[in-house]
Amino acid sequence: MSTTPEFGSLRSEDDHWDIVSSVGYTALLVAGWRAVHALSPQPLVRDEYAKYFIAASQDPYLAGVLANPGTSEDETAFPRLYGVQTRFFDDFFNAAGDAGIRQAVIIAAGLDSRAYRLDWPHGTTVFEVDLPKVLEFKARVLGEHGATPKARRSEVAADLRTDWPTELKGAGFDPQSPSAWSVEGILPYLTDDAQSQLFSRISELSAPGSRVAVGALGSRLDREQLAALETDHPGVNMSGKTDFSALTYEPKTDPAEWLAAHGWAVEPVRNTLELQTGYGMTPPDVDVKIDSFMHSQYITAAQ
Repeated sequence: MSTTPEFGSLRSEDDHWDIVSSVGYTALLVAGWRAVHALSPQPLVRDEYAKYFIAASQDPYLAGVLANPGTSEDETAFPRLYGVQTRFFDDFFNAAGDAGIRQAVIIAAGLDSRAYRLDWPHGTTVFEVDLPKVLEFKARVLGEHGATPKARRSEVAADLRTDWPTELKGAGFDPQSPSAWSVEGILPYLTDDAQSQLFSRISELSAPGSRVAVGALGSRLDREQLAALETDHPGVNMSGKTDFSALTYEPKTDPAEWLAAHGWAVEPVRNTLELQTGYGMTPPDVDVKIDSFMHSQYITAAQ
């Protein structure tokens, strides 16, 4: 008999979190994998800020992984896959900047450090939307290390379940100018209605010429399938003892189909294996197995 928690069983309609609890911990976990990936011989991206978040959090699991990251294909699987994901969104924002877009909006920004890492064109504003506690933690840690953003950075402390567009516009966002939006890794943690509302609001705020990138390693994390993978590949360990499957909701409307039906020109959708191939890599067997049940999807679209 399965003992896996039901979809979203640890969630409530008005739940909140900081960086070491609930959905907030996913941002810390991904930062941990970015920090480990930066230590690899040929990283796809090098996020030198990620390690500071792990140290400041004092999370014993991630601190242990960072201290002894391992080098086998199994041990580096999730750092590698999140390196691929990070590179996808980095490339998206770089291309948007090259196209003349000067407004970037990072939805559910978490511990994203792109405002500090990327070489943004002059005059760019990067808006980061997330809960106040998450943004406060990030600003404090980066401030302690003297980090300076490479674009105008504007925090938008708001819950995606509330009227965040008003807060975004209040922070200086101009809905009459083209914008580039990233929706990275958040969709599994939204209900179907919340996902549709998110895309509706992005569409309403997007002037002609705007772009959006959407992506995640999978629609949800199935704990039983991950446990089976860890049995066959003992070096794989995604999240310590945290069961993220209980934080996610049932698979919902395909985002590429939603965007196409609402006037967006959607480019061919890719998975993490196709992205790796495009970056000159050969996906190892463990990555292929992970994608077989997580079903990654990376989307770019334009108005």
